[in-house]
Amino acid sequence: MKHLNNMKTCLSTILMFLSLLVNAQVKPITPGQPAPEFNLKNVDNKMVSFNDYPTAKGFIIVFTCNTCPYAQGYEQRIIKLNEKFQPLGYPVIAINPNDPKLSPGDSFEKMQERAKSKKYPFPYLFDQGQTATDLYGATKTPHIFLAQRTGKGITIEYTGGIDSDPEGTDLQKTNYLEEAVGALLSGKKPASTVTKAIGCTVRRGR
Repeated sequence: MKHLNNMKTCLSTILMFLSLLVNAQVKPITPGQPAPEFNLKNVDNKMVSFNDYPTAKGFIIVFTCNTCPYAQGYEQRIIKLNEKFQPLGYPVIAINPNDPKLSPGDSFEKMQERAKSKKYPFPYLFDQGQTATDLYGATKTPHIFLAQRTGKGITIEYTGGIDSDPEGTDLQKTNYLEEAVGALLSGKKPASTVTKAIGCTVRRGR
């Protein structure tokens, strides 16, 4: 039994190392690029895409998960962001980017449990095969992609972190995402379009 546990630990370490190598090669899409389309299963078993929001001005797309301490720390802030900006035309769409084979706590069933217990007011989507995760180039949880709908389609306007305070203790933090959405609502471009996403590395299965 001890030998089996050692083998499992060794395999887990190898998979984690490979995941880190893959993430090191991934580059997030940049502001100005079209927002990749997706059609993913929500925790209510319904499929969700941009087409389900015909009146939205844009979208706050956040790659997040159940298990990462940073994602957990930002959870209530993400809920409040949706409460503030969804009525203004910028709803939150959350996507879990982790491979559940590497992170069992991020399985679809666990996602359903967490969304229910935390009363998520936004969709929480399961990215089967990590297709959307790769299209967006998400590398962290949480990782933000702010998109705006224009006459030419849906375009990425900001990527990176939610704010400058991952620990949730800085009263003088800079609210990167709120400032970016505020600029778009005023008909302007965000002053800062790219910041560093701080969080756990996405658990990629290849």
